[in-house]
Amino acid sequence: MVYPDTFFDRVKYVGWRFYTPFHPFFRDIFVWLGIQYVLRKLRILRYRGRQDYLLGTLAPDESFREFIAFLLGEGYGNHFIAWKDDGQVASLRKTLDFRYQYHIRIFADGEVRGHYEYTPECRPWLHLKSVGQEPAHDVFEELLRGRVLPA
Repeated sequence: MVYPDTFFDRVKYVGWRFYTPFHPFFRDIFVWLGIQYVLRKLRILRYRGRQDYLLGTLAPDESFREFIAFLLGEGYGNHFIAWKDDGQVASLRKTLDFRYQYHIRIFADGEVRGHYEYTPECRPWLHLKSVGQEPAHDVFEELLRGRVLPA
């Protein structure tokens, strides 16, 4: 995560650095309590199951381990502050700055999904509501060529 420029963003940055290690615990409690269903009813969470923006499936000769190692080499890292989609085995992101990121999810059935969006640290409400989320297929197509069979 790139250190932000403005005072208010720096305050958010410090708060998120403190909260991040605890997020998986709270996320799993929210899921166990069914909070995601309430968020869907209130139209805060837009999707059910898996997010939009299918990129394709892993190429037959590409293993999960090789694919994740490739993404790590391209500057992607673990995305702790995220919901878990159905069947998800990995969630990786590449932050461009404090405000925007590319987010890739990999699933047990080989499916790969990805999008461009606000970081949850900078704009948590907009991020949660998927405001400004875009497919960015051109960026992912160039990055994943030969490793993911297009949808």
